[in-house]
Amino acid sequence: MILARGLRKTFGKGESAFEAVKGIDVEVRKGEAFGFLGPNGAGKSSTMRMIAAVSPVSGGELRILGMDPEHDGPAIRGRLGVCPQEDTLDNELNVRDNLYIYGRYFGIPKAEVRDRVDELLEFVSLQDKQRSKVEDLSGGMKRRLTIARSLINRPELLLLDEPTTGLDPQARHVLWDKLFRLKQTGVTLVITTHYMDEAEQLCDRLVVMDKGLIVAEGSPRELIAQHATREVAELRFGVAEEDDHHSRIADKIADLGQRVEVLPDRLLVYSDNGEEVLAKAHERGLEPVATLVRRSTLEDVFLRLTGRTLVD
Repeated sequence: MILARGLRKTFGKGESAFEAVKGIDVEVRKGEAFGFLGPNGAGKSSTMRMIAAVSPVSGGELRILGMDPEHDGPAIRGRLGVCPQEDTLDNELNVRDNLYIYGRYFGIPKAEVRDRVDELLEFVSLQDKQRSKVEDLSGGMKRRLTIARSLINRPELLLLDEPTTGLDPQARHVLWDKLFRLKQTGVTLVITTHYMDEAEQLCDRLVVMDKGLIVAEGSPRELIAQHATREVAELRFGVAEEDDHHSRIADKIADLGQRVEVLPDRLLVYSDNGEEVLAKAHERGLEPVATLVRRSTLEDVFLRLTGRTLVD
């Protein structure tokens, strides 16, 4: 569905040029959910725009549905669905007309568009809201309508940029259910997200991008096995008055795990047996305010690969 080799994207020329994507290899297979993870500025959006055939490739090779976006842009876009990060719905139109008019942009006959609108309203559970104005919808309803609109042309490949940003937990889970059902019908999903639990839930495979490069690739389970441990023991001590206080504590227990991470209010000990870590830490005289043993998550992998420093 997608094949990229040495894919690059550069903005500007000469000394002011900025390379947002620095030669990445990506392969997305038919029927899977594939994720792009990374901090702001990692190159995710630039990559997605090239895949959507709306931003020219600066270097390398890119094939979408077996076609070259440089020469076959309209044909590619006609077979894609795109759900942008921001809802771009027509506020002057009601729910039904948002879908109907968008379908007519693709040249779909009127009768067929009406049938598809009925199908999609049922799929995203908006039948009762079809005559409502967009401004009267909740955030979750607007997001479901945006996804429905991206499906009006029956796309083979659906691009979803931060699909659940700003939604409450209930709305997120409803949307996840819709995306699961889409994948079951054979639609290939390509997702960018900042929510690690979302990536674990939805993605069969994913890449982690940082500074324009792919730094890891695999299934969520494979990445956790490669870059984390089975469990994480959290020892909370409160915020220390001295900058190196927690570092000195970390030195005392450095041998208890594969890695110890020092945070302002706690220590994270990465180990295959978190309870054993806590017991031995107690034997060594440590008295944390609170403790927790949890399984390692994709967020642990993400932060280890890309760092905890805020990126603007």
